[in-house]
Amino acid sequence: MWQRMDHWDRELMMRLQRLPAPTLWRPTARWVSLSGDGAGYLLFALLLAELGGARGQQFLLAGLAAYALELPTYWLLKNTLKRARPCHNMGGVVAVVDPHDKFSLPSGHTAAAFLFATLLAWYWPPLMPLAYGWATLVGVSRVLLGVHYPGDIVAGASLGLWAAHMGLYWIH
Repeated sequence: MWQRMDHWDRELMMRLQRLPAPTLWRPTARWVSLSGDGAGYLLFALLLAELGGARGQQFLLAGLAAYALELPTYWLLKNTLKRARPCHNMGGVVAVVDPHDKFSLPSGHTAAAFLFATLLAWYWPPLMPLAYGWATLVGVSRVLLGVHYPGDIVAGASLGLWAAHMGLYWIH
């Protein structure tokens, strides 16, 4: 089963790497990926806690609880599974950004984005389509930039969803 999944991951990775007009989509993918970097989450959550009343404060607390679960789980998985990044493991795949480390599974950017999107959707339901759309684009951008396989994105999204729901459970 794992070999079939790895084969599918590699095939899809190569197809995405051959998308036409990379000079058009790569800058957008870089920007979207950058929007999923870590520091922005805390700043945005603090702003929501300040301006969003009790709901914003609960959002912050749920986020702190969720990230307290997500980050060590992500680190443990990444350093136990030790799946090499496609840019280090596949000919023809070039990293457009410098990866933070040498392992790819799960995608930390995607986990954090889906965690954040889930909390936004919980506390502000009208934001759900926008939040999950953005989180999905963060994940896709990491594949297009050559630093993650599609399966890493699925694993990262699953981790983020799980951690967000656990954070919400602890707060409520």
